[in-house]
Order: sequence, then structure tokens, then C-alpha cells
Amino acid sequence: MPTSHHHNYLHFFPSVFLYMFFFLSCLCLPNLFLSFHLHKTHFIGVPVNSRVSNKIQQLLNTLKRPKRPPLREFFVDDFEELLDVQQPDPNQPKPEGQQMCPLEGEPLGVVTNWPPSLPAALQRWGTTQPKSPCLTALDNAGKPVYTLTYGKLWTRSQKLAYTLLNKLSSRNEPLLMPGDRVALVFPNNDPVMFMVAFYGCLLAELVPVPIEVPLTRKDAGSQQIGFLLGSCGVTLALTTDACQKGLPKAQTGEVATFKGWPRLLWFVTDGKHVVKPPKDWHPPIREASNDIAYIEYKTSKEGSTMGITVSHSAMLAHCHALTQACGYTEGETITNVLDFKREAGLWHGVLTSVMNRMHVISIPYSLMKVNPLSWIMKVHTYKGKGRSIYLGLVRNLDLFLLQFNSENEDRAHFSQEATLVKIHFRFFIVLLLRRPDFIPHDCVSCRPPEMGVPPPGKAVLSMGGLSHGVIRVDTEEKLSVLTVQDVGQVMPGALVCVVRAEGIPYLCQTDEVGEICVSSGSTGVAYYGLPGMTKNIFETVPVTPSGIPISGRPFTRTSLLGFVGPDSLVFVVGKMDGLMVVSGRRHNADDVVATALAVEPMKFVYRGRIAVFSVSVLHDERIVVVAEQRPDASEEDSFQWMSRVLQAIDSIHQVGVYCLALVPANTLPKAPLGGIHISETKQRFLEGALHPCNVLMCPHTCVTNLPKPRQKQPEVGPASMIVGNLVAGKRIAQACGRDLGQLEDNDQARKFLYIQDVLQWRAQATPDHPLFLVLNAKGTVSSSASCLQLHKRAERVAAALMGRLNTGDHVALVYPPGIDLIATFYGCLYAGCVPVTVRPPHPQNLATTLPTVKMIVEVSKSVCILTTQAITKLLKSKEAAAAVDIKSWPTVLDTDDLPRKKSPQMYKPPTPEMLAYLDFSVSTTGILAGVKMSHAATSALCRSIKLQCELYPSRQIAICLDPYCGLGFGLWCLCSVYSGHQSILVPPLELESNASLWLAAVSQYKVRVTFCSYSVMEMCTKGLGSQTEALRLRNVNLSCVRTCMVVAEERPRIALTQSFSKIFKDLGLSPRAVSTTFGCRVNVAICLQGTAGPDPTTVYVDMRALRHDRVRLVERGSPHSLPLMESGKILPGVKVIIANTETKGPLGDSHLGEIWVSSPHNATGYYTVYGEEALHADHFNTKLSFGDTQTVWARTGYLGFLRRTELTDASGERHDALYVVGSLDETLELRGMRYHPIDIETSVIRSHKSIAECAVFTWTNLLVVVVELEGSEQEALDLVALVTNVVLEEHYLIVGVVVVVDPGVIPINSRGEKQRMHLRDGFLADQLDPIYVAYNM
Repeated sequence: MPTSHHHNYLHFFPSVFLYMFFFLSCLCLPNLFLSFHLHKTHFIGVPVNSRVSNKIQQLLNTLKRPKRPPLREFFVDDFEELLDVQQPDPNQPKPEGQQMCPLEGEPLGVVTNWPPSLPAALQRWGTTQPKSPCLTALDNAGKPVYTLTYGKLWTRSQKLAYTLLNKLSSRNEPLLMPGDRVALVFPNNDPVMFMVAFYGCLLAELVPVPIEVPLTRKDAGSQQIGFLLGSCGVTLALTTDACQKGLPKAQTGEVATFKGWPRLLWFVTDGKHVVKPPKDWHPPIREASNDIAYIEYKTSKEGSTMGITVSHSAMLAHCHALTQACGYTEGETITNVLDFKREAGLWHGVLTSVMNRMHVISIPYSLMKVNPLSWIMKVHTYKGKGRSIYLGLVRNLDLFLLQFNSENEDRAHFSQEATLVKIHFRFFIVLLLRRPDFIPHDCVSCRPPEMGVPPPGKAVLSMGGLSHGVIRVDTEEKLSVLTVQDVGQVMPGALVCVVRAEGIPYLCQTDEVGEICVSSGSTGVAYYGLPGMTKNIFETVPVTPSGIPISGRPFTRTSLLGFVGPDSLVFVVGKMDGLMVVSGRRHNADDVVATALAVEPMKFVYRGRIAVFSVSVLHDERIVVVAEQRPDASEEDSFQWMSRVLQAIDSIHQVGVYCLALVPANTLPKAPLGGIHISETKQRFLEGALHPCNVLMCPHTCVTNLPKPRQKQPEVGPASMIVGNLVAGKRIAQACGRDLGQLEDNDQARKFLYIQDVLQWRAQATPDHPLFLVLNAKGTVSSSASCLQLHKRAERVAAALMGRLNTGDHVALVYPPGIDLIATFYGCLYAGCVPVTVRPPHPQNLATTLPTVKMIVEVSKSVCILTTQAITKLLKSKEAAAAVDIKSWPTVLDTDDLPRKKSPQMYKPPTPEMLAYLDFSVSTTGILAGVKMSHAATSALCRSIKLQCELYPSRQIAICLDPYCGLGFGLWCLCSVYSGHQSILVPPLELESNASLWLAAVSQYKVRVTFCSYSVMEMCTKGLGSQTEALRLRNVNLSCVRTCMVVAEERPRIALTQSFSKIFKDLGLSPRAVSTTFGCRVNVAICLQGTAGPDPTTVYVDMRALRHDRVRLVERGSPHSLPLMESGKILPGVKVIIANTETKGPLGDSHLGEIWVSSPHNATGYYTVYGEEALHADHFNTKLSFGDTQTVWARTGYLGFLRRTELTDASGERHDALYVVGSLDETLELRGMRYHPIDIETSVIRSHKSIAECAVFTWTNLLVVVVELEGSEQEALDLVALVTNVVLEEHYLIVGVVVVVDPGVIPINSRGEKQRMHLRDGFLADQLDPIYVAYNM
């Protein structure tokens, strides 16, 4: 278990190194970003009454003013899901202290003989003390490499300044003018060259912008640095010869342009490239002004990079304040282990040192990594040369100590001495900065003892109090405390106060944590080129609670969080960058890292390589912990460590971790000086590019602001609801197609009650009229049939059956798509048998397809199977025997070579209500259901489609559908015979070898009406998307198509139909041609666009309302909007009403309910529903519980709604549109709300480019999301967090299990619908062979 002193020591250090926070102020983070979103207004086009030109449509769209507010609804907006806002705990601690008073530092002393500017100081020492050492650089072994004297620094800086101003030109103009910005790109092991370049720029009155050396084209944060250089207008980069050689090169040999960087000229500052100035040239040495001296960059929490401008006067004042605060005197020696290019390393080791002619020993970071104690040794080495000062300022102290610690632990020699050194070392650093009398050997003195420094303060604070922003002192025995050391007193000449971190900068109370603000002449003055943010950060005006400014001086926000303790000592408890506000409580990233480290991480993860940040999910911050895992750690060990970290953070910080991820060693993006680049890590996490090897998500425990589960309200009783045609203040949602009785048409086929009689009549009246053409993969006609040929072939089948079978026997027809199937169907009708069409088994996949054939044959009680010779062999083969019991097949009749015999006489059914055929289909929920179609219903179906599509003998239609069930069967086998039109039949299977087959046929035969399935449409979009040009060269032209209808039993797939229209627009396809149909088991054709009537309309509905079975129209593009397309026009003779699924009462048209249908072509009932008989008893003959209680309706099992549109249909009435939302069986009941799987799946597919397909289902109240990964397996675990995030954000649901599988695992039926229940069974039976399964906690 973590112990308190882990916390204490890990907090000791960050707070120590902040001891000079008052001048860290120019590294502040803006705590508030203001962003303005300009919402583009979308106008919804208004569809018009009939098919008119696009020009007129456009004109109408412009004239018709768009509906701005959503339509007024008459129900109470009870569906507005309000996220549970966490109410503040009334018992939480609140600040009780007095209002704080601003603290003033001691006044800046007047120094006689102080140089008027930094260049003046360099000139003075360079000319009067040229031999005096300025900087000693050490190599990685700790040996001195070179000592730069003040004389050398002065002459070399002058040479560089002269060269930059006079020897660089572009188009005969000098390249640089005073005031231009120049990038300084120097490695961390070359302080000498950096110092010369920095002062060279100052002498030339150029503005240096020190940045890190870019190692690769993809360095973490490199793009942001490029943005900074671009915005500063940098065109030149100074570097060393060695560094320039190591930079990535383009093929031309020049330095490569880094991503996001401006074009730079690289100039090497080594001796041979610079020129000695002429005798009469002198650099201008001016007094310090408010012009920019240099720009130091800082990276915000979000990763954006800002340049902080420091003026000459601020730089001078800063040196003065540091000299006074540290008691620096002329000629002293200091040791610098910090980055000399920025922050304290630059301020002390490059600027203040020159003001005071001090000697700096620069210890490279690489030496620190190898030998953390090297700098203490250096202090010892350089002591004894008179009264000198050694200052070690350590930035990454924690890393440094950890390394020291782990080196010893790894070698298993972690002895008592090492522990003593560690403790001694810790005090050494702390006291080094504070109190001279504690240091052993009396070797370090920060200020002379007579300066009267107060003793160091230590505070043991309650973490709980800190999370509420208040100071509460606690005892060290507890785990949940934070021990902090003070960071000293206010800098000379500065005024410091603590203000509220968010909102108006009110002064804090004395026991309240806030952001430290400083007002001083020595801070940075602005963010370069960002006036708005500058005002917010550098020109803050702290105010008292009554709103009165506390001072006339502007303050700078330091982005440090802290408070003022006793003795006017300032304490820092964290940084704004690391602040994570979860459910209103504040937590510091460093504290969470410390807790994670306290859980003995050595065996499993690297100590210095843990990143903690928060991401915003569902309107709150969520904590993410990412660590690098050691290669030898087992998955079991890692999970154990992860769960202990979760427990530790929960018990110490009282906050849940949303995601804990372990990544392989050395894969987290690195910051320039080691450590982890946090914002880049966060970016990768959100983009799904971290590639973790272990993930633990805990949304169940830490997402507490979900909307409350919905309680269903009792429905209002019938008496108060029905008033004429209004339900609860709305129109009853009912609609009907055209009235069959009033439609005058010269329909000859109407004289016949039975479809087989129509075929006989056509065989006599128009014997040679071609009815069917079947195309093969090459696009040539493989078989055809005229009226007479079809009749003759049917007669032969009837003759073969009549002797063998009895009237009313069921016969299974197992044929590939073709004329045989159609002929045997009519042969059965001629013989008085009941045909059942069955998809043949797939020869390469008998194990899964043959059992379905067997099941349909058995369930339909077929006494005989009619099929081809090839399939007969297949059914009785050895391979078939492995899948089913082949001995139990009924009689199998091969119809390939039937004798040319005429049946004695045709069978005449006694009544049209007799059974004509059985239609079997497997639903998406895996239920095999067969429906009974009577002769009357069959004729009514054909007549309705004929009227809607205006079909007559001279027409041709192309059909690319499977002919085994539903509307596909009706169009393939029935409609041509009834209406006499010619059908061009394209078996969908042929498209696998020739994707353009269907479209080429449509073009070749100039077809006006065509039908396809979603699978066909998908094959065309994916397979031909890039080939439209090639198709055009082959003269494929689709401008002939007036209606292309997708036959479906689901919600229209708008994205697919739109992309299909878009891709084939180039081939002349009208964007208004594509529409969908809707049918189901109880009625195979309820809606179908047809050739007349208005275009299908699209509406946008609020997805949140839909979960409550409400329909609320919103504007396109509004949040949570879902586009729904009308499913074609309601067919003639069809009546539709929307009913409540539970009360069976009629609903108003603002409600989502079950679609009920009444029509002469409804099926007459289930022949059998395999496995669910009782549930479906009332599907075919049900009545409303009130209102019109006489009409008999069939329940479709689909949810939808009706909308009366502005359009008029063919009869002149206002057009009613039917919108199908989804299958009732498929819906997920979660948290009292109704979800449609497709909506969740759409969100998930959008969340990452490598997700190819997705399916969701529930398992014991858990939502299971299965995603197919179309990428490398290392991306598998990236998906877990992204899937969890998107479902929370968009659907307010917590994902229970994420299963990542290979492409093709999610089963899909012939109509292209996902078989979610099959998938669920596979998941529960552990048959999916997943790449990864994540169980969210």
C-alpha cells in the first residue's frame, strides 16, 4: 500500500524547484481559453410536388424561408435528458479565513556602477576583465571541455553580430534588420556556442528565439514550435556545425523542412563562417529599453506553443532582482544543471551571471542521467578558490532522485548509506536555496547569514481540503496528506497576491488555494502576436470581493497554484497545467503520479515514465493514467498493478480513474529534456494512436453524471384522448395509399383471380412476348423465357408432380437464381402444390448454409425437393453428411431433363383465400419465420406494384435481388407474369466477379425502373467508386434511370444511398432517382417509391427524443440530430397507422410507435415461427384498443412515425410520409430508454479510421460493442477508449464490453443486414476468436 512519505518526498521536490516562482511568472498558462464558434447556418431544401428540374427546385429552396425553430409539439418536453449535475456537498470545507493582503518583496537596492543594459555589462567585462572565466562546459564524463572567458565571449559575439547584419543578404538586400527574430537551435551539450549566439543576437539588436533541436520530422510538439516560428516571422536559424550535420536532410542535401515549420535558412555560427568586423565597426550599446530582447517559448496544457516576449528593461530588472535575492557578488562560481536555453537555467546561467561576471560550470543533462550526484561532486571540486557560491538548480529533481534511487535498487545494493545520501541530498537541495547554516562543510551560502532569512516552513495539508481549494492542516500519519515546503519569500521589488483561478480574479482568503499573481518590472511582458491572451495573463487586475482593484499595477498570472503561509512564506501546491477538475473537485496530476509511483512500480513500469492528464467526456473531466510497461512484465502482473493503482488513487484522492493504459517501453513521446510530452500523449490517446498493450477502463465507477433512468409514465386513458381525429392534441398518425377502387386502369389481368391463370392467358394472347432475361457475369443473356416457353416448362413440372404428390402438398424449390426457379414455381401452382423457395447451399460453405436449407425443408413440412442435377449431388454428398443427416431428406426430384409431357388438367383452387405459396426468411434476430400468402394476396400484391410503378408489357425493369423471399421473390417470380413487362434478372452473386454487371445492364437496356439490395449498392460503391471514368469510356450511361429502389426491411441507409448517388452522378444518375422500399414479414411491400408522386423527403429528428418514443424535428446539423429518409410511397390499397406497442392505442404523429398495416396483400399468417410461436399470435389480426376498433391490422414489428408534409401527392391531397426507425425486436432497452443498435454503431464506426464495421447487443444488462479492426493489431487497444468515449458522449450509455475482432466476423445476411443475435450467440459461446476483449469496470 502506498505510504505517506512517498507522497511527502515526491512533493518536496516539485515545490522546491519552484522556489523562484515569482520570476517563473513568464511561464504562465492561460487558465481560460475563449473560443468563438461561428455556426454555419444550414438551410433544408424543400422537396416539391413532382419531378421538376433542379433549377426550379433550387429557386423554390431559395424562396421558401427555412423553418428556424423546431416544429411546435403538443407534448411536454419531458424527454429532455438533463445530465445529472453533481450538487455540491453541503458539508464540503469552505474557506473561512480573512481576505489576503498582497505581499511586497523587499525594495530593490540601489547599486552603484550597475551597467545600464546587459550588452553594456558584456562590453565592460569583455574589455576590462578579458581573462576572467565566464563559462566552463563539461563533457558527458564530467571533464571540463572548454572555458569561455569574458574576452572571448565579447569578441566572438561581436563577430557574429557583424556577420549577421552585413554578410547575409537576399536579392542584394540585407537578410536581417534590427528587431528581426532569429531561431537559436543548439544542442544541450553546447552551452558555449549558445551563449555566443545569444549575445551575438543582442549586440546585433536581433531577437533570439531559443528552441530545441528537432531530431526527427515527427518530434513531439515539433509542429507547434513551427507554428511559433512562423508567427514570429523567423527566417533564419543559427546552429553549430555538428548539430547541422545531424539534422534530417532532404534529397537535395539541405536541411529538411519540418512539418508545420516555415522555410528557414540555416546558418552555422562556428568560427570559420563568421567574419571579423572592420576596426571602425562597433555594435550599438544602448540603455535598456522596452524593445523586445528575446522570446522564450512555453507550451500550454493543450499543447499549443506561445512565445513570451521579454523586454530589455525587464531582463535587466530580472538580473538585478536575482542578484539581490541570491546575494550574488562579482566573480563568484555557480553550478548549473538546468537547461541553459530557457527558464531558470537561462536567467541564472546566461543572463545574471554576465551581469555579475560570475563563472558558470554547466553540467550536461546527459551526465546527470548517468550520474545524478555528479553536480554535487562538481560543487566540491570547484570549492576553495576564495569565497565562492555554488548554486545547483534542479528542474527534474524527481526524475533525478528516482534515477539515483533506482540505479541502486536495480543493483540490489540499496544500502543504508544510499538512503542516508538520499535524505541528505534532499535537504541539501532544499536548504541550499534557503538556509546557509544547515549545509554540511559550510560550502554553500545563498545569502550571507546576516540577511535574516526566516526558517523554512513545512505544511502537512489534507488532500481532501485541497481538492475543494481550501487549506486544512492534517497529520503526517495519514495517507491522504500532502507535505509541502515553502518556496521562499517574495522577490525583491515584486508584489504578489493569490487570486481565484477561474473567472474574475478575486483575491483569495488566507486559507484558500488560488493562482499566484505577481506584479514586477522583471516578468515577461506579452505573448508574441496574441493580444487577447496577453491581456488575460500579463495584464490581470486582481480585485477585492467588492470589485475594487487592489493596485494600479497590472499583475501577471504565474500558472502556479498556492497560498501564503505564516511569516509571509509562499507555498506552491501545484500548477494550472496539471490541474484536473473532476465533478467540481480539483486534483493535481503530479499528486496522482506520486500515488501511482507509491504502488511499488519497479517490477512492472518505468518510474519516470508515467503521464497523467484529463480528457473531457460527457461534460466532465476524466482522469487518464498512461505508463510505460517493462518488457519482462507479464500481463497478469501488470493487471494486478493496475488494479492496485486504481484502488490507491481512489482511497487517497477520492476520485475514480477513467482509463489506465500501459504502453510498450520507449513509445511515449518525449519532452526535450527527457520526461514525457504530456499534451502530445493526450493527443495520441484521443486520436487512437497510443497503441497500448494493456488497458483498463473504469467508466462504471467514475461516470456519475448520467441522466437519471427514465421512469415510464402511465398512459392517459382513451376518454380524454380521442376527439375525432386528434390524439392528445395531435392528428392521429394514420395514412393510406391510393384507393384501389377508384383507380381506373385497363388491367386485363384483373379478370383473373389466380396468378397461374394470368400466365396461361398470356401464353395464348402473346406467346412470344419475352418475359425474362437472365444475365451471367459477362453480361450476356444466359437464359430467357417468353410467355409460352415459361408456360410449357411449368406444364412439364406439373406433369411430373401430379402423379407423385397430392393437392396441397408443400414442395421445396432449391434452385440458383434463374428461369428454372420461376418455371417450377408455376409448375407447382398448376399441380395444386404449395411451393417454398429456398436458397441453395453454398458448395464452399456447406457447414453453415446446409443446416438452414434442412431447417426450412423440415419446418415447412415439404414432402418433396425440386432442384437441379448439381444440387441433388451436393445434397447427398459426403461433405453434406458431415453437416446434416442426409438420410432424412424427403424425395429429391431433379428437374433438369423432365419429359415433354402435358399435365392432364390444371388444378383450380376452390377459393382465392387458399394458400398459394410459403415465404420463408430468417430475421435479423435469427428467427426463421414462414408466412402464408393466399392467391388473393398474391394478385393484390402484383396489382398494387403494377399501379405504383406504372408497369405494362412494353416496359423493361432490371432486378438485382435474391429471389427467395419477400419483395425480391415477388418482383422476380410474380410481377412480370401479372403485368407482362420484361424483367432483366441479374443474380447478385454474379457481381462478385463483375461489379459493374448490374449498372452496365441498366445502361445497355435503357431501363427506367430498377431494383437492388443494399449489399449490391455497397458492392458498387466500394468496387466501382474509383472506376467511374473507365465505365464512362465503356459508354455506361445511367441518365435513363427514373427510379432505382433499394428493397429493404430496415431503416433507409442514408449514407450509403447518398454516396451511391454521388459516385454515379458522373455517369448521369439523377440524385433524385435513388429511393428505398419497405416491407416486412406481415406485408412484403408496404412502401415503394414508384414512378409518380413526390420525391422522398428527409427529416432530422432529435435522437434523445427518439429514445423516449417521441418525434421532435430539428434543423440539419443540430446536436444529436439524426437524418431519416422516407421509405418510399405507401402502395395503393395499403393503410398504415402508428400504434402504442403496449396499450395498442393509436398515437399522434409526434410519437414513435409500431407501424400497423391493413391491406389486401397482407400475408394471412405465420405458417410457423420457429421457436417463438406464442409471441406472434396477434401479429396478423389485431385491433386498436380504442378509436377505430373495427379494422383488422397486422403488426409489422417495426417502429416508425408518420408526418404530413407540405407536398401534394397524385390525388391532390397533402402527402403523408412514413419513416421507418428500426425493428422492435432489435431495440435495446437500457436505462428505461429505447435505443436502436444502428445509431450506436454509426457513432462507433465514426470514432476511428480503422473500424471497418460494428455491431452492438446487450448481455445481462451490459452493452457489448463488437468492432472489426481493419488495420494492424497494435491499434486494437486504442479502440477501447475511443468506443467508450463516443458512446458515452453521444448516447449517454456506458459500454460494458468492447470486443475487437478481425474483418468479416460480424455475420451479415443476404439482404446485407447484420445478424446481431448470431453474433451474440458466438460471443457467449466464445467462438469469435477476438483480437482483444476489454471488460470495462
